Amino acid sequence: MEQDPAFAFRILVDVAIKALSPAINDPTTAVTAIEQIHQLLHDLGRQPLYAGKYRDAAGRVRLEVRTPTWEDYLSLAVDEIRQYGSTSVQVARRLRAMLEDLLETLPEARRPAVRQELDLIARAIEGSFPEAEDRVRAQVADLQGIGASRDAAHRRPVPPAGRS
Repeated sequence: MEQDPAFAFRILVDVAIKALSPAINDPTTAVTAIEQIHQLLHDLGRQPLYAGKYRDAAGRVRLEVRTPTWEDYLSLAVDEIRQYGSTSVQVARRLRAMLEDLLETLPEARRPAVRQELDLIARAIEGSFPEAEDRVRAQVADLQGIGASRDAAHRRPVPPAGRS
């Protein structure tokens, strides 16, 4: 995982989407996976990403290797969960809470992609919930997914020890 952060995201996303499958139907497990994804995105979003350019002694680029961008990691972390969990209020609320936190805590250069994901979640909710009250509830950010009061839903998480 240290050599390929995308691998860690892939494992967690797979856990989440399997939990969201009709055969299992366990949004709480998906929310738990989103919590771990949130921490990974938070940490990765604060780091400079390797540009994939190898230079010679004179500083000229001699080889370029495609490496994942912030947008690639964010898309990997969110897209499938948003699609498979589009009818779960719990998943929508947890994804929104994650993205709102990232929007507040990450450097400005990372924020446009986060805003785009927030827009995609809002549109998915509009298309997935026929009842207006369900749409309103699904749009409320909630770090627990569901069950927290609306005031508690907006409180920022306390990072685990050793993380800022």
